[in-house]
Amino acid sequence: MEKLTINELSKKYPLPKKLLSKEKQQYKKALDEVNFDLAPGLYGLLGPNGAGKSTLINIITGTLKQNGGSVKWDDVSIRRLGKKYRRILGYMPQQQNLYDTFTGRQFLLYMCALKEIKSEKAVAEVENVAKRVNLTDQLDKKLGAYSGGMKQRLLAASAVLGNPKLLIFDEPTAGLDPKERVRLRQFMKELSKDAIVLTATHVVSDVETVADEILLLKDGHLVDKAPVDVLIEKYAPGENLEQVYLNIFGEEGVQ
Repeated sequence: MEKLTINELSKKYPLPKKLLSKEKQQYKKALDEVNFDLAPGLYGLLGPNGAGKSTLINIITGTLKQNGGSVKWDDVSIRRLGKKYRRILGYMPQQQNLYDTFTGRQFLLYMCALKEIKSEKAVAEVENVAKRVNLTDQLDKKLGAYSGGMKQRLLAASAVLGNPKLLIFDEPTAGLDPKERVRLRQFMKELSKDAIVLTATHVVSDVETVADEILLLKDGHLVDKAPVDVLIEKYAPGENLEQVYLNIFGEEGVQ
């Protein structure tokens, strides 16, 4: 069984030096010795702005290097795995940096090439992922004509190209209407039967009913990692996950 291991993960950023200051360089800790393991399943990553969620995601996806600790896939460092790790990784970023002149099909075929999916398999792969996110009828439209929700679904489709074993979704339901949110939640739950799915979100309801476990991140520290019912019993008996969030983080960023 596949496993992602985060061990003593730390990341700090230098603070701007004051003009003419002789003080030593000061740093802000974005992550402070974070530890957890993930096996196949669906995990919700919750925390307010500045909690360290984006830093954690960027380190897991290999786009940012940590100052301390390690990220391992099946007990091997992701840095050592290199291309092999990138082949089992699917990532849906929060930012929609898309070329408006591309069609949806062209974008997905381009992503297939980046993922080294053979050209003879790419056409069928694109049709498959488009169907799974309800975009089949929109594939040949220019991305400039896509709504924000359609772009989100296209990014979700690109993340699952090649059947990755580790999927990272960053604010996946931004811009989606309620019906599409439900569809995407069920999509992520389906994926989690055979893969590790980690979704970072501000929308508590997006993960409350589907996540196997919730990770609570505050000021760079992992406050807790447990199933929803366990967290409710511990932090908000008789209430819900939103109240757990409020009790731990206050009202910042809850939806």
